[in-house]
Amino acid sequence: MSEFTHFDAEGNAVMVDVSEKETTERIAVAKGSVVMQPETLELIAEGSVKKGDVLTVAQLAGIMGAKRTADLIPLCHPLMLTSVKLELSLDTARSAVDVTARCKVSGQTGVEMEALTAVSVACLTVYDMCKAVDRGMRITEVRLLHKSGGKSGIYEGI
Repeated sequence: MSEFTHFDAEGNAVMVDVSEKETTERIAVAKGSVVMQPETLELIAEGSVKKGDVLTVAQLAGIMGAKRTADLIPLCHPLMLTSVKLELSLDTARSAVDVTARCKVSGQTGVEMEALTAVSVACLTVYDMCKAVDRGMRITEVRLLHKSGGKSGIYEGI
């Protein structure tokens, strides 16, 4: 296992210096879910949630979240994202809203944190918009599915 990169020899927090890294196309895909009561999922599907169109608002919130990642995560580099795509789908068998984010950049550092932040913010938005009818919702399985670009190569998660 490698050493932590966000601390110097004296134990001080530092932003990793990426100036010597090669600029490459970098892509990250993350996924997460909001599990809820079947009745809540039905309200979302019907467009009957009083706060509005849950899926569209959560999609926009996730995109905005990806763009603000460096403001939320200490020592995270601000990136000029070239693409952020969020896909939200309903899974009636699991009574869940599934969120997948794909972020892309041409840069010197990866976009994993942006993809994970996009998913997290979208899931939180689903929760916020539906909490009046279902406070027992669970945000689950937020994880990195894919990472490519840079010298560490390709990562495929599950």
